[in-house]
Amino acid sequence: MDDDLVAKYAAEAKAAMEAEAARRVAESTDPEEEERLRNASLFDALESDHFVPALLARLGAVRAALDGHGGGIAVSQIEHESNQLDLVLDLTGACLSCGAAPGTLEGVKNDLEADAEIQRIRFSSALLDTFDDLGREFILAHGAVEFVDLPSDEAGE
Repeated sequence: MDDDLVAKYAAEAKAAMEAEAARRVAESTDPEEEERLRNASLFDALESDHFVPALLARLGAVRAALDGHGGGIAVSQIEHESNQLDLVLDLTGACLSCGAAPGTLEGVKNDLEADAEIQRIRFSSALLDTFDDLGREFILAHGAVEFVDLPSDEAGE
């Protein structure tokens, strides 16, 4: 009985958070443009200024956290594998060194890897330098994301 009640409240809380996130994103974006970007092929947007917005349009509730806290994502490396992309991303703006960054990274990874055109999302190990010792230890121990070293000339592109 108690487990059923906990599950019910968890489901209600999740639905409420997703609805609030969708409302916040809708307030700050053009829904028609978001839909267009979400449905556009990432390969078509690859060499354009629309690539990062197309990635952002594919994010779920984590998008509200990025937008609401003055952060975003940047693409540090792109590899093509078959008909899928292997991306290395960075956080930008206020999302750097935020205490919620581990959850943000995981949300970005999960949302983007749900897209059929994306094989894998990893993050630049340079991000680890933006966290304090506790945050770095936490994300390395408990974060469900992978960090990779990039050659210095590729980082920040």
